[in-house]
Amino acid sequence: MKTITDMVFDEERALYGERDIVARNCRIDGPADGESAFKECKNVTAENCFFNLRYPFWHNEGLKISGSEMTENCRAALWYSRDIVIENTKLHGIKALRECSDVVMRNCEIVSPEFGWSVKGLTMSDCAAESEYFMMRSSDLNFTNVNFTGKYSFQYIENCLFEDCVFDTKDAFWHAKNVIVRNSVVKGEYLAWYCENVTFERCKIIGTQPLCYCKGLKLAECEMIDAELAFEKSEVEACVTTHIDSVKNPLSGKICAPSVGELIRDDENSRGEVVICGNCRCA
Repeated sequence: MKTITDMVFDEERALYGERDIVARNCRIDGPADGESAFKECKNVTAENCFFNLRYPFWHNEGLKISGSEMTENCRAALWYSRDIVIENTKLHGIKALRECSDVVMRNCEIVSPEFGWSVKGLTMSDCAAESEYFMMRSSDLNFTNVNFTGKYSFQYIENCLFEDCVFDTKDAFWHAKNVIVRNSVVKGEYLAWYCENVTFERCKIIGTQPLCYCKGLKLAECEMIDAELAFEKSEVEACVTTHIDSVKNPLSGKICAPSVGELIRDDENSRGEVVICGNCRCA
């Protein structure tokens, strides 16, 4: 492995095509304002580096980034790359991760609109993220202890697991397929419309008009707070442990809850059963 230490690079494609390289305490910054510093590289390790220029990691294979910072100027930082590990790093540029695969992120701070589009295979743990359209059209996500804030998250995702997370978000999980959310808090309006085979287990769901037009929807021992007009036109099996403000025209299945403020039936196709049970612990 070749090691470069305490260097500054600002030229166009400064380290293009490098193989088996460690960059330690380096800066991708400077007046030449060059782009794509590590383009088409393989087996790159970046430790305690500072990135202030655009597109540093495109078409990379075997990339490790730790203890580093990507500023707002470091836009579209990782695209078309695979086999990536990012730890203890700040990613603050727009569109920081796209069309990548086999990614692991730990203890990172993400402030990046349109982060994570069309990613396949991302394991994220102990991270904080702020974004819009977060993880859109991505698949095979496995998140643990992730705290997310922002609108329009997790739309069109598939085959994902989220555990012990907190999501403060609006229009989340629209058109999601084959997703499990477990032991998490999901706060925001219009949750998971048009989703398919999505399961919430022991979650706290907060916000109006959740879970409408769903297929194969399941809730197991979940709390629902401020849930008005819930489950409209949905195929649902739900065990809810708290009062539901109102349920509107569930299409099919069964909803169990200790109380429901209003059950609205103004659609002749609404066949979903609503059962009042004092101590719901359905499977």
